Amino acid sequence: MASFPSSWPCGVVLALLCSLFLLGLASSNVGFSSLFVSCFTSSSFFAFNIRIFVFFFHRFILYIWGRDTLMSQIYWKILIIRFFQTFLEGFAAVLSQSQAKLIADVPEVVHVVPNRILNLHTTRSWDFLQVKPQIVDGILSEGHSGLGTIIGVMDTGIWPESESFKDDGMGKFPSRWKGICQEGNRFNRSHCNRKIIGARWYIKGYEAEFGKLSPSDGIEFLSPRDAVGHGTHTSSTASGAEVKNANFRGLAQGIARGGAPSSWLAIYKVCWATGGCSSADILAAFDDAIFDGVDIISASLGSPPPLSTYVDDALAIGSFHAVARGISVVCSAGNTGPYPQTVINTAPWVMTVAASTIDRDFPAVITQGNNQTVVGQSFYTGRGLNKFHPIVYGADIAATNIDGTSAGSCDLETLNATLARGKVILCFQSRWQRSAVIASKSVLEINGAGVIFAQFPTKDVSCPWSFPCVQVDFEAGTSLLTYMAASRKPVVKFSFSKTVIGQQLAPEIAYFSSRGPSSLSPSVLKPDIAAPGVDILASWSPASSYKLLNSPQTKASPFNFKLDSGTSMACPHISGIVALLKGIHPKWSPAAIKSALVTTASMKDEYGQHTVAEGAPHKQADPFDYGGGHVDPNKALDPGLIYDIKPSDYVCFLYAMGYNSTAIRLMTRVHTPCHKSAKFLRNLNLPSIILPELKQRMTVSRTVTNVGPVNSIYVARVQAPAGIDVSVEPWILTFNSTTKKLKFKVTFCSQLKVQGRYSFGNLYWEDGIHVVRIPVVVRIVINNHLYSET
Repeated sequence: MASFPSSWPCGVVLALLCSLFLLGLASSNVGFSSLFVSCFTSSSFFAFNIRIFVFFFHRFILYIWGRDTLMSQIYWKILIIRFFQTFLEGFAAVLSQSQAKLIADVPEVVHVVPNRILNLHTTRSWDFLQVKPQIVDGILSEGHSGLGTIIGVMDTGIWPESESFKDDGMGKFPSRWKGICQEGNRFNRSHCNRKIIGARWYIKGYEAEFGKLSPSDGIEFLSPRDAVGHGTHTSSTASGAEVKNANFRGLAQGIARGGAPSSWLAIYKVCWATGGCSSADILAAFDDAIFDGVDIISASLGSPPPLSTYVDDALAIGSFHAVARGISVVCSAGNTGPYPQTVINTAPWVMTVAASTIDRDFPAVITQGNNQTVVGQSFYTGRGLNKFHPIVYGADIAATNIDGTSAGSCDLETLNATLARGKVILCFQSRWQRSAVIASKSVLEINGAGVIFAQFPTKDVSCPWSFPCVQVDFEAGTSLLTYMAASRKPVVKFSFSKTVIGQQLAPEIAYFSSRGPSSLSPSVLKPDIAAPGVDILASWSPASSYKLLNSPQTKASPFNFKLDSGTSMACPHISGIVALLKGIHPKWSPAAIKSALVTTASMKDEYGQHTVAEGAPHKQADPFDYGGGHVDPNKALDPGLIYDIKPSDYVCFLYAMGYNSTAIRLMTRVHTPCHKSAKFLRNLNLPSIILPELKQRMTVSRTVTNVGPVNSIYVARVQAPAGIDVSVEPWILTFNSTTKKLKFKVTFCSQLKVQGRYSFGNLYWEDGIHVVRIPVVVRIVINNHLYSET
């Protein structure tokens, strides 16, 4: 019998069967088949798969459902949405809450999962990562630009006409490929080619939550075609072909390309312009992607905390089965930083990616009437502010009955329209109004000339591109206030934004990038790694329904490339790199590939200084910001040692998490002998060590596999976390033709007897050529008292 929380609202529900209904019919000579039952109701969503004898279809139904009047009533009202056949015994269907509760009480139904709505996480970057053809022995050349690999992208679809998806020079897709090109609104089979070799779309789960979606309003396409732009951006970042003279309204001009431009793309549209991504649709997409034969799945989506358990999370369930079949799954870490415990997609079998900056910025100069200048950032390249305009502070022109704080941040409907007309408004970010977009909308609605938005320092440009807006830090904003106070008629003018490369320290971890530790499994370090995700130029959908502003200064002409920021943009960078690595090491498991990326990642910027994490205030980055560090693709080619993990180890991890054994067997579809031991959590062979509760002494173990020279000797080196003694046994590892794997133990002893915060260190294995580093994170606790401080 499955548990069913009474607090669930009516909505989409996933129910999964572990047992098969064979009844007393085993004596029949009729063969096995699958019976999928389908009827209608108008409320919520549920599923199961009954395996029976085909011949006895009607008799079987009467036998099962005729025994219970309520069950028979529900049976004739179920609307089946999707059968999961590749890796699950289950289906999704529409049910009311009472119906779902009743069916959850059936002994053969072992688990019922409510549908959830997930969110999207929104070209210099590849050169910045040194993934370029000029490096003869680099990852791009050695990986043949991703030739032979298939990247599956779960997102908002694709704009197939984009130059990034032209198939010049692409070979025919491999015989192992089983995918399809699913037709729909403004998308037919001809839109697939030798680049886009598959495209599917999923909407049944979404419509069960929100009702029918009509394409007649021009907001969406009932097909794989992308109406948002997000999916086109992520797909082209991972795998886009080379496009010359790419730019966003004249900015970031140059050659755009994906990380693995010779890889094939398979598109799975699971997210919609009108509101998110259904977990039922995501699970269906995983089901198809595994069957189709993709090598990598890139999923720039997720839900913020509180996190669902791994046995209830569609993305965790689907990704588990993908990884068990050798498919690497790469996910975004979320955009709710810089606060601790906000990281999402924390299952140990996926790669979770944080966002970082690159060495490119878009400065715009503000010239004051006294000829002094202030420099900010902007995407505005339109007309209208190349001459002086009066400038006023928002708090000084507050509308009637509006307090100065609200007007000072230029919140909606807080400014006096008469006093603002034709002027540039200086706005300061506040605790309640943090958005340059809202400030710009507020000023536009009252016919202001432009906005200067003062906020915390960050390299992410949040000002809208379609209205004169310059983003400055608080220091520059205060300088402008000082000028305004000293001048009788203060005026300013803006220069056009321009593109500058190589004048910013990079990488830094983006302010918005979600931070660890994991709120669901603190013993698993997340995120795993960082990659570029700030102001990334990539292809976009010209039909994008996302219009920031309807500005008279800028005609809203369609564009084919766009600058965008988010861990959504970081995720496909790793997906592209994984495609290159798979081309070089086709037999490596997803865990081995993750290990190669994490153990070779960098903790320093391009000038050798420690990587900084944007925040309040900025600080030296630590593993909760970037996991192992910032990705270094060329070093990942030859990691020396790897920390590998078998799928069965992940099953034991779930047992150690304390989940119900029946739910685990249902999720994993395997019977693995495991014990519910907390020791397994810390001994899972991840390329990191994190101890959330060190009281006095604790020992953990890891196993490394030599993938470098056959005869190698590695020596341990430790940078111990503050307040911790660390010892490694053995401290020398010797590999040869018969010894390819070796186990070692690391013992941690607390030097302090106080409640502590997390502290950070590193464990290195070095052979004179390779430096194999894993992060070490420890928190000292006293007694059984845990505090939220991280």
